[in-house]
Amino acid sequence: MLVAAFGLGACGTAAEPTPASTTTAAVAEIKAGSDHNETDVMFLQMLVFHQKQGLQMTTTALKRAKNPELKTLAEAIQATEKDELAMMESWLTGWNAKTDVDQAPSLHADHGGLPGTGEAEIKALTTVKADAFDKAFLSLFLAHQHQAMEMSKIETTSGKNEETRKFADRVRQSRQGEIQQMLKLMNA
Repeated sequence: MLVAAFGLGACGTAAEPTPASTTTAAVAEIKAGSDHNETDVMFLQMLVFHQKQGLQMTTTALKRAKNPELKTLAEAIQATEKDELAMMESWLTGWNAKTDVDQAPSLHADHGGLPGTGEAEIKALTTVKADAFDKAFLSLFLAHQHQAMEMSKIETTSGKNEETRKFADRVRQSRQGEIQQMLKLMNA
């Protein structure tokens, strides 16, 4: 089961993204257990928020991207992040924790602030000129996925739950692979 989950979580590291139809249940079926700390909860809540933004952006990319490789990547990212989102929300619910993050800036000062791309930036993707969309999306999404990698570092160093730490490592690896693919697309 964990090997299948890693393959899904690492869609960005494969030569070609994994089709959504073959990978839908693996990650969401992983159970975290009850042993956790505040870092585990904070990481998952922040990543839920972050991934919901990513799903907004990739939905726009599926509609507007010109490059078919970018559309394929956006589709693979969506499949991965929807499955991860279901898993994270399940873990948080199992811990009797909220599945959304408190967006008060003061609560996130100790770890670099609430990650996420601004709503204005996300909305701008819907109005940028068609011939400029691919570059605009890639620029914004590169930074967005880098934020996921930064959040993962906090979890892997301070989290208590073994599955959440493993998940954070998979997030770091898969987002690094996605970033490499996006850089190739940007330079094509």
